[in-house]
Amino acid sequence: MPRRAAWIEPHPEGIYLPGADAWIDPSVPKPRALVTHGHADHARGGHGAVLATAETLAIMATRYGPQNGQALGYGETIALDGITARFMPAGHVLGSAQIVLEHEGERVVVSGDYKRRPDPTCAPFEPVPCDIFVTEATFALPVFRHPDTGSEMDRLLAALHANPDRCVLVGAYALGKAQRVIAELRARGHGTPIFIHGALQRLCDLYEEFGVELGPLLPATGVKAAEMRGHIVMAPPSALNDRWSRRLPDPITAMASGWMRIRQRARQRNVELPLVVSDHADWDELTKTLTEIAPAEVWVTHGREDALVHWCMTRQIRARALELAGREDEDD
Repeated sequence: MPRRAAWIEPHPEGIYLPGADAWIDPSVPKPRALVTHGHADHARGGHGAVLATAETLAIMATRYGPQNGQALGYGETIALDGITARFMPAGHVLGSAQIVLEHEGERVVVSGDYKRRPDPTCAPFEPVPCDIFVTEATFALPVFRHPDTGSEMDRLLAALHANPDRCVLVGAYALGKAQRVIAELRARGHGTPIFIHGALQRLCDLYEEFGVELGPLLPATGVKAAEMRGHIVMAPPSALNDRWSRRLPDPITAMASGWMRIRQRARQRNVELPLVVSDHADWDELTKTLTEIAPAEVWVTHGREDALVHWCMTRQIRARALELAGREDEDD
């Protein structure tokens, strides 16, 4: 019996479409790449041509320089030598997309990274029924059940208001997480300036250019410590315990990440206020998505593949783990 969707091939460096000579999220430069979103473990520089959303192309240009890119809007279809492709929202970060591929009556959805809960900085995930669903598994263990995002923001604001002589230093991934935390705080009425590390400036500016309002942001560098008392300071996780942070006014060190569910990770980073805020689907959202989409087969990428493959098999869904290179547990 021929395998399902023989026209699409998983390889260590990415998912390959031989008929179109195109790759999805390749980890090395390729002549033609379809890119789901701008995180570095999915979007690499040096491709001959890139198909992605306008937002993802702008993120790649910010990080790697100008791209030979073709922008596709959500729902727009393009023909690739007998294969049709369209990009649908993934709800992960600004411009993130699922890539819906159709050929000879079969449909494959490569989801990239995704989440199901609301995010004021990007379009929400849209489920697409398909024959094969390629899913991430970053948090694919039952222990990972993310709390309500609003309650985590309330904890952050409570710590800020209870310590007016200190600042709260929040470590957040530079693309997506930092902007989401800022927007969530604004939605909860925190309108005062937020100080940001210089490494966040370009991407915050880009989000603003695409219509995501982040409110007043001020550079944290070159500011006297006294001026940051009673304020939130945002920085990439790498800056939480380096020389840059030592000049801050007695900071309460926080970090926004799905990995903050694991206490040992919080302790390793000397995090006083762990905030469980993730841009990936948790266990319940992953299994809900598979139930909703009802694919005949599931391909599982980077993360806790075994648990999700087992869940599928117990429900008579064919499943396999893909060994894709270069997929990392980012700071989420």
